[in-house]
Amino acid sequence: MRHRLLRVTGLLVVLMSLSAPLARAQTAAPAPAPEALAVARELVTTMHLVDQFKALMPAIMKSFKPAIVQGRNDVEHDYDALTPVLLDSFQARFSELSEAIAIVYANNFSPDDLRGLITFYKSPVGQKLLEKTPAVTQQSLLAGQKFGQSVAVELRQRIIEELRKKGHNI
Repeated sequence: MRHRLLRVTGLLVVLMSLSAPLARAQTAAPAPAPEALAVARELVTTMHLVDQFKALMPAIMKSFKPAIVQGRNDVEHDYDALTPVLLDSFQARFSELSEAIAIVYANNFSPDDLRGLITFYKSPVGQKLLEKTPAVTQQSLLAGQKFGQSVAVELRQRIIEELRKKGHNI
């Protein structure tokens, strides 16, 4: 039982550490102009960004699983049981995410730019982009992961070769 509690606590620590860069980035950003922030909030709502993130959360949790579970059946069982609980617990934090994203947009675009983006996202092609974004994002993450794995193998081999050329016994 104690081991299970330690594993669950470890998982929570990992998940919480992933949110730390967002919190640091949010506090380091200058406060946006009130008008820009108001329009950015409308853009975030128009883009359904929180809904998109909610749709990606199960895939994110699934991507953490191999590194945490590491082939241990008891950990996998606990991880699978914990996943819905964690996903539910993050529901309350999505307004925090929405505000953080609105601040990012407000700091990077003028109110007129933001209004233009809202107009685009309300257009048919903008709506199609929003509809397809979760699938495109998941497919892009998989493509990036596959690419990263292949590059990592090649990069590791090249590093070893270069170090051997310099006389290291690797």
